[in-house]
Amino acid sequence: MSFDLAARLSARRAENLYRQRPLLETPQGPRVVVDGQPLLAFCNNDYLGLANHPQVIEAWQAGAARWGVGGGASHLVIGHSGPHHALEEALADLTGRPRVLLFTTGYMANLGAVTALVGQGDTVLEDRLNHASLLDAGLLSGARFNRYLHNDAVSLAKRLEKASGNTLVVTDGVFSMDGDLADLPALARETRAKGAWLMVDDAHGFGPLGANGGGIVEHFGLSQEDVPVLVGTLGKAFGTAGAFVAGSEELIESLIQFARPYIYTTSQPPALACATLKSLELLRGEHWRRAHLNALIRQFRQGAEQIGLTLMDSFTPIQPILIGDSGRALRFSQLLRERGLMVTAIRPPTVPAGSARLRVTLSAAHSEAQVQLLLEGLASCFSVLGPFEPLEPNHA
Repeated sequence: MSFDLAARLSARRAENLYRQRPLLETPQGPRVVVDGQPLLAFCNNDYLGLANHPQVIEAWQAGAARWGVGGGASHLVIGHSGPHHALEEALADLTGRPRVLLFTTGYMANLGAVTALVGQGDTVLEDRLNHASLLDAGLLSGARFNRYLHNDAVSLAKRLEKASGNTLVVTDGVFSMDGDLADLPALARETRAKGAWLMVDDAHGFGPLGANGGGIVEHFGLSQEDVPVLVGTLGKAFGTAGAFVAGSEELIESLIQFARPYIYTTSQPPALACATLKSLELLRGEHWRRAHLNALIRQFRQGAEQIGLTLMDSFTPIQPILIGDSGRALRFSQLLRERGLMVTAIRPPTVPAGSARLRVTLSAAHSEAQVQLLLEGLASCFSVLGPFEPLEPNHA
C-alpha cells in the first residue's frame, strides 16, 4: 500500500481547485511585481497600508539594533522582552481590557484559546463559515463540537439548549471570505442567557471597524461581559505579524498556564513588537486612513453594481464578487491579470461548493484612480465572459 499523491493532485487540477503560490518580488503595496509581472494588486489584507510604512520599517530596524533579531526562547523561559510587554499593554488599552497575551500567529492564538478553555465534557459551538483555524481549534479541543447556521442567533439558541459542561461560542467578527459582520449583539444575548462564553476572532475587524479602529466590539459598543474572549491578528490592518488574545486577568493567566501553542513556542522577534507598536500608534492617530478606505469601498460597490457584478453584503474592505463556477472564477482572475490587475480567485474548499468568487480587498494605500482602473478592468473582463448566474453560497 502506498500514498497515491499524484492521483490526488491530478484530481484537484481537473476540478479547477489546484492552488499555486504567486512569487511576490516587491514589498506589499498597491503596485507589486509578481512572477516577474508588474501588477496593481487588490488581494492583500494590508487594510490601512502599514505593511511597508517608512516609520514602521524604521521602528523595526531600531528594535533590531537594540534587541537583536530573534526571541531566543519561549515567553515562559527568557523570551518575554520589554517590547513584547509594552505591546501587550498598548493592545490592552486599545481593546479596553485588563490584559492581552501575544501569540506568534492568529492560528496559534485561536488554537491556544479554545483548547485551553474547553475539553472533554464541554461544548464548542461555531458558525458554519468560521475560519479554518477556529474550526480546527474546536475539533482539536476534545469538546463536543457543533456548528450553527451562519450568523443565525436562533440556530445558536437551539444548540445552546443541548450544550453540556462549559460552553464556548466561537465566531469570526468579519467573515474573511464574505466580508459580512457577525451579529454580535444577538449572539451575545443568547450566549449570556445560557451562561456560556462568547469568543470572537476579529482578525479582519481591527483597524477598519470602530471609531478608533478597535474592531467589531467597539463598532457595536459591546463590553467584556458580552465578549469575554477577544482575538485579533497583527498581520492585516496592523501591517506586521502575530496575534493576541484580550480579556480578563483570569483569562490571560489561564492561557499562560494552559495554552500549549503559547507555552511551547519561541516568542516573536522583539523588533517585530517594536514595529507593531509604531503601526498601532499610526492606526490610532491617523483617522484619515479609515475615512479614505471607506470612501474607496463606496466607490467600488457603486461601480461594480453599475457593471452588473454580483456583490456580497459587505461594507468592509473585503468585497467578494460571487461567480459560482471555479473554472470561470479562475478565467476571470486570469483575464484581469492580463490587464495588469491581480485579484485572487477563491474556490472550494475555502468557500462552499458552488460559491467560487473573486475576493477583492481594498487598502487605504489605494487611490481612487486605482480603484477606477480595477472597475474598468472588471467591466472589460465581464464583457468578454458574458453574463452569468452565480450559484448562491451554501450557508446552511
